[in-house]
Amino acid sequence: MISYTRNRALKNDRDEQRLFKNRAWVGLFIISMFMLALIGRYIWLQVFAFDSFATRSESNRVAVRPLTPNRGMIYDRRGRVIAENQPAYRLEIVPEKVPGKSEGLESLLDELSSLIDLSEDDRKGFHKSRRNYRIFDSVPVKFNLSEREVARFAVNRHRFQGADVVPYLSRNYRYGELLTHVLGYIGRLDAKDIANVDEGNYRGTRTIGKIGIEQFHEKELHGISGFERVETNARGRVLSVLDRQDAIPGTDLVLSIDVAVQRAAWNALGDRPGSVVAIDPTDGSVIALVSKPAYDPNAFVHGISNKAYQIILKSPGRPLFNRALKGGYEPGSTLKPFVGLAGLDQGLVSPQSRVFSNGKFYIEGYSRAYRDWKDTGHGWVNMESALEQSVNTYFYQLAADMGIDRMHDYLEQFGFGQPTGIDVPGEGKGLLPSREWKRAAHNLPWYPGETVIAGIGQGFNVVTPVQLANAVATLVNGGKRYAPRLLYATKTAGVEKAKRVSAPVVMQVPVQDQADWQTILNGMDKVVNGVRGTARGIAVDAHFRMGGKTGTAQVYQLDANKEYVNSEVAQNLRDHALFIAFAPVDAPRIAVAVVVEHGGAGSSAAAPVARATLDAWLDQELDYKPEQQP
Repeated sequence: MISYTRNRALKNDRDEQRLFKNRAWVGLFIISMFMLALIGRYIWLQVFAFDSFATRSESNRVAVRPLTPNRGMIYDRRGRVIAENQPAYRLEIVPEKVPGKSEGLESLLDELSSLIDLSEDDRKGFHKSRRNYRIFDSVPVKFNLSEREVARFAVNRHRFQGADVVPYLSRNYRYGELLTHVLGYIGRLDAKDIANVDEGNYRGTRTIGKIGIEQFHEKELHGISGFERVETNARGRVLSVLDRQDAIPGTDLVLSIDVAVQRAAWNALGDRPGSVVAIDPTDGSVIALVSKPAYDPNAFVHGISNKAYQIILKSPGRPLFNRALKGGYEPGSTLKPFVGLAGLDQGLVSPQSRVFSNGKFYIEGYSRAYRDWKDTGHGWVNMESALEQSVNTYFYQLAADMGIDRMHDYLEQFGFGQPTGIDVPGEGKGLLPSREWKRAAHNLPWYPGETVIAGIGQGFNVVTPVQLANAVATLVNGGKRYAPRLLYATKTAGVEKAKRVSAPVVMQVPVQDQADWQTILNGMDKVVNGVRGTARGIAVDAHFRMGGKTGTAQVYQLDANKEYVNSEVAQNLRDHALFIAFAPVDAPRIAVAVVVEHGGAGSSAAAPVARATLDAWLDQELDYKPEQQP
């Protein structure tokens, strides 16, 4: 039998031992490196990064919550509350605390909808607002929850991580549309608002003044936010309050508006669109500022739906438009007292100068006739009787003699063609034409006929109601022109007495001869009290003597040879009716400007509105001191 032996390498114990030692050293080195890294990390965390991680740990246990200041209240000059704060509840969500990110938010909103009525607008508003907040901030979903919704959420609160119902103070406007164009309203903060405010001071604030007094005096009304440091558990529930700095409430405002006068003017306008502005000529305070139609500002406080907004937007009469501040109208004959004063002051006429009115006026060298409102004319008239009867031909001649440039420069002193400076945003400036203006605006020369019609308040002339009322106040107080003020006084929390706010004086119109000014006032007195006065009907049974001036502004241009009859044209093409007034005549305490859109004649449509406004103010005690209220 033959056997075979396989060749094999003999085992080398020395090599195996060397290999084992090498592997052991490599393993030890790796383990040592890991240990050193672990020790180094431990030292870094415990020594070098201790403050940072201690702060993070503390922030997990302690949260800082902003404290929103109570918004300042608003009163009228008699101490009536016109804008107040009422307790309410809102639904809020902290996106960071909602599991599942975007999908989790949608799921949470779906579940909340079973307890709280969330419209599509509410959900869209929430997602839009999220872009203006940080992920750990609380974002409002719905305001002004009903008691039933609050109760249902409270029972099921444990189901909704990241959501909560929070109490807050909701703005309420007691008089609704009556004061909309004075107060404005507050609305939700948006990106534009946040960019223009102190973000730290508005951390817990959800609303801000949007228009009107609420916007103009936002800084005073808002106040200063506070904060509190609270200890929370792992679920975020507050265990205790560690520290607190109270918010400073906003300043209460007392407005010069008198609600009773405001309502009287509003009611006197009836269903007609228009405006009424009343100013105290002794101090520039605004007694009434009416723009009709209007809307209920309470609809905007908690966010208005797109459907509801479209209804307001498309309503007849444009209720969103503030006619008192932005409405532009030809002043018509209400400009005649100022043109007349310019003529007297410049020596072009005297109080006794007479002009024969035969119903027509011709510019020298031209064949076109400029007609009076009375076809047969008024005969011989002087300044007072020309104002009393509103004689166009008298002022045609005066304007032609004066020229547009001198007329512009004189009327500018009364504030025409420029904002009055009233403390409400969005005021228009009207238009006071001049040769220079026309060249710049239209690149055309000025024509003599344009001067003639400018003398009776037609042509390019445009005024706003607040501008016209302030000009009347300046006329009757001897030339002192104020920047009208709605803010009458302020009241700081903890201070019993209100602090009076004065309207600034813009300028003093130079008075060359006091007798000339009195001539104009006498003429306006005769408009109401004279036997031929164009508004003599409104003086019946008055407890005071008033002066005024009627005005009619054409809405569209009529052919030169055609008669114009308001009753024969469509309502929206009829003349605007205007009236300016002041009372009492011997010591004026109120100046009023009224515009009734498409009202026709100023004597029949606008003058009774002015009378109702004057009655409401002068029938009350006039020595009231608002600093005694509220």
